[in-house]
Amino acid sequence: MIQTCISLALGAFALAMAMNLYRLLRGPGVTDRILALDTLYVNTIAMLVLVGMREGSTIYFEAAVIIAMLGFVGTVVLSKFLIRRDIIE
Repeated sequence: MIQTCISLALGAFALAMAMNLYRLLRGPGVTDRILALDTLYVNTIAMLVLVGMREGSTIYFEAAVIIAMLGFVGTVVLSKFLIRRDIIE
């Protein structure tokens, strides 16, 4: 039962990632693309956690934490560049 739920959730997150990828490539503005990239990070983290639950392995959770840290830093850097047109002060 739980395996079926995890498989359905993986499918839903794959669909969400496809929609995020569409918005990332075809976004009307830079801010929409940054938000799509940020949401893509979040969906990737959720998928890694689900795969880790399905496989019973902790390595996926560690990868999810690393992607979360990189995603946060990437979003901050892109937002700072968008506002100031400079990353390093």
